[in-house]
Amino acid sequence: MPSEAPADPSCVAGEVAERVLAAPPALGSGRLVCIDGPAGSGKTTLAAAVADIVPEAHVVHCDELLQGWRGLPGLARTIEAFLEPLARGEASRWTRWDWAADDWAESHPVEAGGLLVLEGTGCWSPAIAPLVGMLVWVEAESGLRLRRGLARDGEQMRPHWEQWRIDEDVLFARLGTRDRADLVVVTG
Repeated sequence: MPSEAPADPSCVAGEVAERVLAAPPALGSGRLVCIDGPAGSGKTTLAAAVADIVPEAHVVHCDELLQGWRGLPGLARTIEAFLEPLARGEASRWTRWDWAADDWAESHPVEAGGLLVLEGTGCWSPAIAPLVGMLVWVEAESGLRLRRGLARDGEQMRPHWEQWRIDEDVLFARLGTRDRADLVVVTG
């Protein structure tokens, strides 16, 4: 059963950093935190707070690894391929999805070792579970999450958001992500 934490990002980030850095490395010589949960729940804010506490942490936003609005089913394999070299102690790289161009863009190198923070809907999967030092689930009330998303992306994106919410519900039900989390964070 995961423990639950208050919604203050700096308090939660401190707990996340303390717990993952105290654990033995699981991603080669490095450590991995996955911050997962539904869109609009506050995952990016928490990842930034962790990076503030551990400035040498490398944060990868998984919405930049998705192949567009319908890319959620392929995300797990993309993440696996990115993590495989790091688990062997080798450098890796990830390629950013350009949402405006609807195509892949530039690649970003990541050195092995240190703390890697993956944040985004669907960033955790059973295939990478042995590499994950800590899985954090972030959630918020459904209406609030939708309002946050539409405020960021615009009302014209509502059909994409509605389908996305269905896709993420299906993914989370299949994987049981929340139940596997080490820490559950409820934002408001």
